[in-house]
Amino acid sequence: MRKWREKEQAYLLEGPHLLQEAVNSAKHLLAAVIIDEGFHLPAEWPLSDVEVYQVTHKIFTELSQTETPQGVIGICRMFQPDVSIKPGRYLLVDGVQDPGNLGTIIRTADAFALDAVFLGKGCADGYNSKTLRSAQGSHFHLPVIHRDLFSITAEMKGLGIPLYGSSLRGKNMTETGVSQPYFGLVVGNEGNGASPELLAEMDQEVKIPMAGRAESMNVAVATGILLYWLQTEGLAHHV
Repeated sequence: MRKWREKEQAYLLEGPHLLQEAVNSAKHLLAAVIIDEGFHLPAEWPLSDVEVYQVTHKIFTELSQTETPQGVIGICRMFQPDVSIKPGRYLLVDGVQDPGNLGTIIRTADAFALDAVFLGKGCADGYNSKTLRSAQGSHFHLPVIHRDLFSITAEMKGLGIPLYGSSLRGKNMTETGVSQPYFGLVVGNEGNGASPELLAEMDQEVKIPMAGRAESMNVAVATGILLYWLQTEGLAHHV
């Protein structure tokens, strides 16, 4: 499926909620809609320029990639925004392979109103069906871009944007100073973390202090904690 998505520059989106997000978005193009024979499209969806195909329940079930089909599938054209790095708040994801984790990370970045999410080498596809379902439409709200993370960090360093890398070898975040509200945060692979070469580019390697006996934390959960820390500490020191 990923080869098809890359070749056609399109992807499938399932369910009324995600289709509603697609309809509301000015940046993503809904090319066509496939509906189950018993599904009724909402009258308020502006689909006058969109091809609509109704198929039998059997065919729709075969097309669906979920255990419980929701009656509607959208075919969306990919949108790759050209993001110019400027002082802002960015998340850099290095090698996160689980699409569910990646979708949750994107959704978390959206919740914190980040300026962009960059997906580096080895990451799950940002348009994987599980990633899209887990993100719950957040990929419509902020740029999510596959890019070389070393080139991104170089641009950020050139602009003086502080870079923080999540690492078990890092300093406790509670003991780390945050001097401004702008940042680039690197989070890494579920098993091995971010690559040592990428962490070497960071201004600070940080970790979340844990009182329990777990060796590590789920990458999506850790991302949420680190983003909250960076946001609150950065704003507090910028007042």
